[in-house]
Amino acid sequence: MTDTPKSVPVPKPGILDIAPYVGGKSAIAGVADPIKLSSNENPLGAGPRAREAFAAVLDKIHIYPDGRADRLRAAVAETFGLEEDRLIFGNGSDEVFALLNQTYLTAGDNIVSGEYGFLAYRISALGCESQVKLAPEPNCKAEVDDLLAQVDDRTKIVYLSNPSNPTGSWHSAEEIRRLHEGLPGHVILVIDEAYAEFVTEPGYESAFELARHSDNIVVTRTFSKIHGLGGLRIGYGYAPAAMMAAMDRIRLPFNVSVPGIAAAVAALSDDAHQQASRDLVSEWRPRLTQIIEGFGYEVLPSAGNFILVRFADAATAEAANAFLMTRGIIVRSVAGYGLPDGLRITIGTPDQNRAVADALSEFAAL
Repeated sequence: MTDTPKSVPVPKPGILDIAPYVGGKSAIAGVADPIKLSSNENPLGAGPRAREAFAAVLDKIHIYPDGRADRLRAAVAETFGLEEDRLIFGNGSDEVFALLNQTYLTAGDNIVSGEYGFLAYRISALGCESQVKLAPEPNCKAEVDDLLAQVDDRTKIVYLSNPSNPTGSWHSAEEIRRLHEGLPGHVILVIDEAYAEFVTEPGYESAFELARHSDNIVVTRTFSKIHGLGGLRIGYGYAPAAMMAAMDRIRLPFNVSVPGIAAAVAALSDDAHQQASRDLVSEWRPRLTQIIEGFGYEVLPSAGNFILVRFADAATAEAANAFLMTRGIIVRSVAGYGLPDGLRITIGTPDQNRAVADALSEFAAL
């Protein structure tokens, strides 16, 4: 008698074809305290007000959080002059992207983003059995006309990082308006402003005001970067109330934690910490750029809290990455984004930035 093959659960089509997201490395074997500049975290950490607020709720972490994060909702609305019923909160802005995709994408639909756009956009879209269309970025910036050229009858969402990770490129208010005007009304335009607080370039402005008067724009922000709360995973989206209500129907209950809500509310009022974080990047981004360019490497113009260094080829970038690790420095290879010749380096503390400069100086001299 022949044994019947055992039946096992099988993922739905396409799931196993998705390349899982791999975050920046955080450890080097044999190095007790490496310099971690791989995830665009705030090197100053969380501000004192957020730390105090976090500590103050330790005796409440056995209680479920407010499911709608109403205290944080009110604080964000007041800080930015937004309507409370147009806000939704998530486990980082990544969850907001996932909620958008789950709410609006069906099998056979597609999203559009730049070819070097944040990988989280496409991962959850593929999980919805939708397609991903990538606009070329020959100059490491997603141009409006190239994005619009990818839009077709099955496009439901266009994602644009402003500034963009990992390239650091940014779009002016005029470019954002032109992109929006070129889209059909049923296509959602998502402006990911995770790094907006670090932008100093004239011509840049948040898309909050444009979204206020639109039926199809979502603006997302995070507390992970300027506020230094990456470990607490707090992000939010601002969009038409009808869209927020639809997304809220599938949002998991209690998706934002008690300490996360407390720390985020406090962080919004910590102007001194935000200013210190901006000042650090404003001083060291151009300074580190100039130093590294002096070694003969290309550094892309960046509006974020990081720079993207490009080497002669992928092998050189890999060798530079390995050399930095021998000096206890962790940066981010961006080969997974389609930039195998690049390394993304977060702007760190002055001592960390000097260590990067010294190490790359050594590498260039080899």
